[in-house]
Amino acid sequence: MANNRRRLVGRVVSDKMDKTVSVLIENRKMHRLYKKVVTTSKKVLAHDETNTVPVGALVRIVESRPLSKRKRWVVEEVIELPTGVDESEVARIGEEES
Repeated sequence: MANNRRRLVGRVVSDKMDKTVSVLIENRKMHRLYKKVVTTSKKVLAHDETNTVPVGALVRIVESRPLSKRKRWVVEEVIELPTGVDESEVARIGEEES
């Protein structure tokens, strides 16, 4: 059975915290009066249990229970890795920190 939690897609902009990444979510929509595309963005903190998500990765985050004061999202999956980083390198980083 599927759950009804919100899922958003964003780009990781910081991974300096332990088990936490900062994700930038951009929303583009047309202005009603001026018909110009307006971009709004919001940064949220997401839980990354393995510390393997690099900066620049495109990730899907899912809503969760409060994990800390500002952290209410969990990284569900990495959609796209940044250029110059391969999957074996990310797996090796996860093994070193374990």
